[in-house]
Amino acid sequence: MAVILGVNTHHAGSSAALVINGKPVAAIAEERLNRIKYYAGFPTLSILKVMEIGGVTFKDIDYVAIGRDPSTNTAKKVEFVLRNPTKLLNLLKIRAAREALDDLKTLLVTECGANPADLRFEQVNVEHHLAHIASAYYISPWEHAAGFSIDGSGDFVTCMLTECVGQEIKIKQRVYVPQSLGSLYTMICQFIGYGKYGDEGKVMGLAPYGEPTYTDIFKDMITLTEDAFELNPKYFMPFGSNQGVEMNDKGEMIILQHYADHMVELFGKPREPYTEITKRDMDLAFSLQARFEDVYMHLLNVLYKQVPTDKIVMGGGVVLNSVANGKMFDQTPFRETCIQPAAGDEGLSLGAALYVSQSVLHEKERFVMQDAYLGPEYSPTEMRAALDKGGVQYRELSRADLLTATSDQIEQGNIIGWFQGRMEWGPRALGNRSILAHPGRSDMKDILNARIKRREWFRPFAPVVLAERQSELFEYHHPSPFMLHVYKIRPEWRERLTAVRHVDDTGRLQSVSRDENPLYYDLVKTFGERTGTPVLINTSFNENEPIICNPDEAVDCYLRTKMDVLVLGNFFCTKPEEAGA
Repeated sequence: MAVILGVNTHHAGSSAALVINGKPVAAIAEERLNRIKYYAGFPTLSILKVMEIGGVTFKDIDYVAIGRDPSTNTAKKVEFVLRNPTKLLNLLKIRAAREALDDLKTLLVTECGANPADLRFEQVNVEHHLAHIASAYYISPWEHAAGFSIDGSGDFVTCMLTECVGQEIKIKQRVYVPQSLGSLYTMICQFIGYGKYGDEGKVMGLAPYGEPTYTDIFKDMITLTEDAFELNPKYFMPFGSNQGVEMNDKGEMIILQHYADHMVELFGKPREPYTEITKRDMDLAFSLQARFEDVYMHLLNVLYKQVPTDKIVMGGGVVLNSVANGKMFDQTPFRETCIQPAAGDEGLSLGAALYVSQSVLHEKERFVMQDAYLGPEYSPTEMRAALDKGGVQYRELSRADLLTATSDQIEQGNIIGWFQGRMEWGPRALGNRSILAHPGRSDMKDILNARIKRREWFRPFAPVVLAERQSELFEYHHPSPFMLHVYKIRPEWRERLTAVRHVDDTGRLQSVSRDENPLYYDLVKTFGERTGTPVLINTSFNENEPIICNPDEAVDCYLRTKMDVLVLGNFFCTKPEEAGA
């Protein structure tokens, strides 16, 4: 039995995962514990927490897997430097900044307080995109699938196409920097005023409000080749000075300027953040998403020619584009997807650990991920203590009474903070750290934004639907347990789902089955039986911060916002002015 600690560090989405005997027992992004969004430093707290959950100490760890391997793709790096000699010094600086990773044992001693004598593990570096694909393939039920990873860049690669067979991942093709679909998306996001790390999802939500005004320009900006794509460099700042991102002293990711002067010449000045969104900005977002989908589907079809199977496993931050994922069944031959819930870089820790388990050690146990609940869990005693400390009024209810009382509050139009079980792995709240509300109230989106979420007006909220009812309400039956597909809502349901229906009549749904989360499933079902609508609004339990992790954070968010009810385990909580309602 091998104990494998997976780590993503000195990179956005710092995280740790623990795999024991081939099975993931815990996985956590550092941001959930230190409260710094997209934290990129060393995952001290995550490492200690996954070890605590797994009941292991440093002396028990056999392998530490890291989702980066600087020894790979050397020839391409040399080729790039020979063509761009002025970038040599900058690339050396990037390498020097990451040399601390080569002394992982010292980091564990200084950052985690490990005893040097206990550190007997072997370190294994796994190429960035291999780790992404491993994170999806080795949680799937399949013995053969196409593998696809795409993001900004990692280990000098932006996209990888593979064939996954048994315990092996065979690399078919790499796309190298500076050709990056992720960088294209980031550049346009920044130009229209969404320049923070992770803002791409906002622009995806803005896109349906635009028109195809700039189609020809985007075809010039990124062109399709026979087996990949190419960026037109006149639109972009040159690659190499810092790869477009850097980490500040707090471990936050900072996006530096991606767009070149040619963008300003074509479109005028970039939009300042928080100013009015113009038609130009909407049209840029629309044209970006449309061209993105062209390239995305082209790459998937190239992959299918090399690996002709209808099953595909997918990882990398670009795979979080749920709109494209929802369209791939019409535009490619793939019919089944397995997408890692933490498809972005936080998922590298789990992917690297699973790669060591399956591809290096060939462990016999094969894990199939049924749910994403790999984070910490808290006891009723800890929950009660948090409520008492916050001065919150509460009642402890039976399971049946909890479902009835919560469903009744949602039906009345109240907003529920829902905190249960183990925290989700990945960027989506999937029913254990969620805010829940009525999906059929036309004013609910505005209420949620005004009272709690304070998000941009154009961003939609997500529906959670009973898995067996999904195809009745949405135009596709393929499940979406991790909220990574956007589907059209069927015409007869659009008015009944007005609070989760986007402007283009779509929803980024989560499908839930009883096996995945019995209590959450039964709440949706109870609400459906009362109202005829087997759907709830599900959005993340937070207010412009990382998703809450522990009971204290849940109580704090509940008290400082205009949330109506907090359901913390079996504790049903109301605010004093609402206690008699």
